[in-house]
Amino acid sequence: MRWVVVIAASLEAAFMAVDGARALVVGDYFTPSSGEYEGQLGPWADLVGAVGIDPRSSAMKWFFVLFGLFWLAAIAGFCLRRPWSWWAMVAFAVGSLWYLVPGAVISVVVLALLLLPTLRSGYLG
Repeated sequence: MRWVVVIAASLEAAFMAVDGARALVVGDYFTPSSGEYEGQLGPWADLVGAVGIDPRSSAMKWFFVLFGLFWLAAIAGFCLRRPWSWWAMVAFAVGSLWYLVPGAVISVVVLALLLLPTLRSGYLG
């Protein structure tokens, strides 16, 4: 189960870091290039906008990059079985629940697996 957590969390964290970096360099996040949702961000943008943050602002793009990179560091610690890493993984998974829809689904899966006694015991003693 540990590897499922590592793969799922890595996909989300890496995508956030890459998407934010791309947005900083190219000017925008990955968005659909055709169809009904062409050029639109996911539902997370509405949530972020509702609290007064421009989803396309430089600050939000940097947040994506840094959040993704720090989460990848926590994943590395988790792979190395560092005692602090279980808590960091839980914090990052909870912290990304706003990243609707795919990110929230991945985060819920990661959280559910992290809370299994077999995974907790390896880190919490």
